[in-house]
Amino acid sequence: MANVIVIGAQWGDEGKGKITDLLSRSADVVVRYQGGANAGHTIVAQGQTLKLHLIPSGILYPETECIIGSGTVIDPKILIEELDRLEALEIPTDHLLISETAHITMPYHRLIDRASEEQRGTHRIGTTGRGIGPTYADKSERTGIRVVDLIDPVVLAKKLRWTIAYKNQILEKLYNLPPLDADAIVAEYQGYADRLRPHVVDCSLRIYEAIQARRNILFEGAQGTLLDLDHGTYPYVTSSNPVAGGACIGAGIGPTMIDRVIGVAKAYTTRVGEGPFPTEIDGDLGEHLCDRGAEFGTTTGRKRRCGWFDAVIGRYAVRINGMDCLAITKLDVLDDLDEIRVCVAYEIEGQRCHHFPSDAHRFAQCRPVYETLPGWKQSTTGCRTLDDLPRKALDYLKFLAELMEVPIAIVSLGASRDQTIIVEDPIHGPKRALLSSNGVEESGMSSLTR
Repeated sequence: MANVIVIGAQWGDEGKGKITDLLSRSADVVVRYQGGANAGHTIVAQGQTLKLHLIPSGILYPETECIIGSGTVIDPKILIEELDRLEALEIPTDHLLISETAHITMPYHRLIDRASEEQRGTHRIGTTGRGIGPTYADKSERTGIRVVDLIDPVVLAKKLRWTIAYKNQILEKLYNLPPLDADAIVAEYQGYADRLRPHVVDCSLRIYEAIQARRNILFEGAQGTLLDLDHGTYPYVTSSNPVAGGACIGAGIGPTMIDRVIGVAKAYTTRVGEGPFPTEIDGDLGEHLCDRGAEFGTTTGRKRRCGWFDAVIGRYAVRINGMDCLAITKLDVLDDLDEIRVCVAYEIEGQRCHHFPSDAHRFAQCRPVYETLPGWKQSTTGCRTLDDLPRKALDYLKFLAELMEVPIAIVSLGASRDQTIIVEDPIHGPKRALLSSNGVEESGMSSLTR
């Protein structure tokens, strides 16, 4: 039995959807613990490409219980659209469960999100406009609507009429927008409640019972470490805690119930939206990585900014999350490069820095210190074992593992499930073997470790 957290080790978009889907075959329960419809996980399986925003990536396994935890914020309309798409593909959804204490994203949240972002002008953050920040703001202000309110028609009508009257003042007076029709929204959301009510459970209790029954549980985060509200590149962050510690809060369990943390990182780095990005590549090479890696946001379609692998933020992510191992994705995107650069440190005002600075202004001044490795100039998409990889590709992975100071357990070489090298099963594999200091696991398999 193992309870495992899967988190992004960069600015999100690392390929967590594929890794979670891959690991879900060994999981009895998959829990999405934070974020909202601003997230986008792409899964390619059996010739089909699925783009999920709220439903956990384990949904393709009918025997795997999928839970949307209380730390998420749920847009019912988008969730129902996802359910409809899955059911149209004859993919069962009766194993999806929704926490009764998760908060609901409402129409006024989306309007305020877009209007406030527009007013920021040159100081914009680069939100998705999906209303995530305002939903979490209402949660903190204790004026939010929760799932348990949504499924009670009397409570929903009472709360919404008061809240909409209050929000209409903000929309009209602050943003010069027309008021919302409370009666229409109440009727619309009561309809959503009828569809979702059979899926609603006490999330914390359900997960606790699964742990007591010694079932395998996978906790799936959205976004990435550098977008964490407390530990990311503030203010260019999301409105929740994607880091591993957020899983306990968002799922409603204690930290002693977690066995392992798996970090997911691309073989290079991307970020979407605004904010400092020390290793960003301009010009033709940046465009090449974007095109070859299909670097366009799953949720917004926005083009992602591309850069070299940044080991400074990588080591920071290892420390913040307590990672046990890594999954490296999109190695194949680098296949045709003559040389590959890796940021091993920063230089700030002439001083070498090996640690991520918390100050956004100081971070913007960081200049990357690179080491350059030779490219392998050979396709890796067909590789299925470490022995299949070109020698220089294997050297690159070992270099990353050494810099990050954690072993690599999974290498992804494409979007499909089968385009993957499993160095060690991160759920069932022996933890001591993963951390073997001599580079050879106790089972006899070779390991990418320092």
